[in-house]
Amino acid sequence: MTNSNASQDAIPLIVVPMDQVKETLDTLPASAKEMAEIHGFKGALGQAVYAPDGAGKYIALVGFGDAETRRRGRFHLANGAQKLPSGIYSLTSAIPCENPQYEVLGWHLANYKFDRYVKPSTVDRVLVTPDWVDQHWLDTMISAETLCRDLVNTPSNDMGPAELEQAARDLAKRYNADLNVIIGQDLIDQNFPMVHAVGRASSRAPRLIDLRWGEIGPKVTLVGKGVCFDTGGLDLKPASGMGLMKKDMGGAANTMALASMIMGLNLQVQLRLLIPAVENAVSGNAFRPQDILISRKGLSVEINNTDAEGRLVLADALAYACEDDPDLVISMATLTGAARVAVGSDLAAFFSDHQTMTEALKKASVSTQDPVWELPFWDPYERMIEPGIADLDNAPGGGHAGAITAALFLRRFVSDPSRYMHFDINAWTPASLPGRPKGGATQGPRALFSAISEWVNSRG
Repeated sequence: MTNSNASQDAIPLIVVPMDQVKETLDTLPASAKEMAEIHGFKGALGQAVYAPDGAGKYIALVGFGDAETRRRGRFHLANGAQKLPSGIYSLTSAIPCENPQYEVLGWHLANYKFDRYVKPSTVDRVLVTPDWVDQHWLDTMISAETLCRDLVNTPSNDMGPAELEQAARDLAKRYNADLNVIIGQDLIDQNFPMVHAVGRASSRAPRLIDLRWGEIGPKVTLVGKGVCFDTGGLDLKPASGMGLMKKDMGGAANTMALASMIMGLNLQVQLRLLIPAVENAVSGNAFRPQDILISRKGLSVEINNTDAEGRLVLADALAYACEDDPDLVISMATLTGAARVAVGSDLAAFFSDHQTMTEALKKASVSTQDPVWELPFWDPYERMIEPGIADLDNAPGGGHAGAITAALFLRRFVSDPSRYMHFDINAWTPASLPGRPKGGATQGPRALFSAISEWVNSRG
């Protein structure tokens, strides 16, 4: 997966911030210095020079900019590295930042290619793992990120509920976890009525995937939205809104990535992963606007838009999760367009009543280059999700505070909100950026893994 052994043939790679250009160039062989000057190398972010060393070999320089320009992006090593030719590279300088291991991770994430259907023309840029980076940590993080990207990028004809279940089975087998799956009519028999209602119109049976791992430490339960394709149901989406709905299982993919990190790095928790996996399709037995569904928790829900289906399947899963009295519950979902309007595609919006985890997460999001932004569980908006004819409204009208009302809806199904965090994510990079090729993306797992680790350690 990564190259952990230094090679005599590796090309020396020097990371150069803008304030160290002159002193760095002065240490180079004359031919390399001349090449850098010919190319106008100033150490700016994204600059890269591949220069002869005068002895038949080469030296690579990658600009690292200054603190101000670095604030406007992330994975800066990958920014310049992507402009280098194929080869094996070995860092011969420090990376001037607080958490340089994430710059090394970014290099590898930039090499990601989704090649299931076409063999891409590739440029292989191998980075020898520096001795100050833990190889197992690096491999685990790359594996988790790749898992998420592959799942989201796979089109729905090859990534339905059954295929998502198989991915969970593969993950469970890899880490010796237990897996149980409830499918089709059994969802009714075992009281998951809203998961069944959303998925029953599809020819591909809905299911609830339940993975468990670990026997010591606090109980950490992840709940990921696994809507493998969302037509909108009878409130049909327009073509423009349906085009990327293969990514509507991005919450499931992100929770699987986080679970992979937790298991792969042996975090001392009792992990549970719940994924309601469905396809929101259209047929004669599809659930309808103005239907009233009775949830697992017993709360009645008026359906005012069948396109607000994600919160329905999550609600049953959250109620089930809380029956096990977990210490921490985290839901992740591509839930609302309102969250994208509020924070864009680069940030993961989150809601939390868990103050310790909130503070840890905010710090971790910076150090792990995994940005998040807190939105409020704004209690005065509770009235907006109470239709009168039922306990809850799945899609309050008016168009205001859509991300908040969706989060408040989910919180109603959690037994202890002080232990709950909800992530409303995009799970997609719209255009290629350093370390983040266009397509499926993690949003939150790296920061969450770091924050959960800190929280677990603080508990003693």
